[in-house]
Amino acid sequence: MNMLVDGEWRTDAYESTNEEGEFDRQETSFRDWIQDDEDAEFPAEAGRYHLYISRACPWAHRAAMTRRLKGLEDAISLSVVEPVRIDDGWEFSAEYPDPLYGEDYLRDVYTRADDDFTGRVTVPVLWDTETETIVNNESREIMRMLNTEFEAHAKHDVDLWPEGSREAVEEILDDIYEPINNGVYRAGFAGSQAAYDEAVDELFDALDRWESVLDDRRFLAGDAPTEADVAMFATLIRFDHVYHTHFKCNRRAIHEYPNLWNYTKELAQLPGVAETINLDHITRHYYESHGDVNPSRLVPTGPDIDFFESHDRDRLPADLPDALRGDAAPADD
Repeated sequence: MNMLVDGEWRTDAYESTNEEGEFDRQETSFRDWIQDDEDAEFPAEAGRYHLYISRACPWAHRAAMTRRLKGLEDAISLSVVEPVRIDDGWEFSAEYPDPLYGEDYLRDVYTRADDDFTGRVTVPVLWDTETETIVNNESREIMRMLNTEFEAHAKHDVDLWPEGSREAVEEILDDIYEPINNGVYRAGFAGSQAAYDEAVDELFDALDRWESVLDDRRFLAGDAPTEADVAMFATLIRFDHVYHTHFKCNRRAIHEYPNLWNYTKELAQLPGVAETINLDHITRHYYESHGDVNPSRLVPTGPDIDFFESHDRDRLPADLPDALRGDAAPADD
């Protein structure tokens, strides 16, 4: 797998599976923190930070969705990389340029932050334009910073990590990460039958569990969306188009789960969320980028499902802030 080694781009430097054939995700490298404190190293100032994302990537989707739900578009700028990632990693282009430096590749942004950087070049990237460095590239931490540290700049009164539910949200984020968020990758990139079988068993055991929980609970942690729902949604919105077939997670599709399917549709229809979804980028990225999984690089045209048809979640009580009430239309981009 491709990565930077001492600032030099290598296409053969990272093995994605261990000796047992299990997918081994490398930890993110930049873990600084923006704080709502003018004396902090990275203070939460409007207009100072930029978010690099891919519309295809579920980890980047978490950050983009949090930014949109909070109404931080004017406070934190955002740009998108090309959806297909081959030997040179995430690319910029005429259609999707680097608005800050005009770089050709996201790896060049990484080496601006650290010219001797060793590690994978991933999205999302939260960039500080003042010190010209990467503050953080860990999606869970970026979600938290956008939700808690930029409150003074948020247009929407939406709290995705509310007092009284924080412990539950943390537990759910932990619970869904390995079997679901990372589980689809553990199945898709497994290098042995045993590793694949274990990943798929854990994935569908977890999906079955949450299908049951959602039978009498509107959202994962209660009656309002939280960071846990953002993290779950970023996987579920990709499941039937990509993970079901491309990653061989085909025991059951999400649209075959009554509660998970209606839950996914409700989240897709929250105001602003549709703008963060790009199914063309999602399908093209996975099927065209992963030549080892899909050598033909052919992109399927299905499934024919509609995230914006009616759902039944109104049968359960909800406590939605005003900014999350109302219907959304599909995104154009």
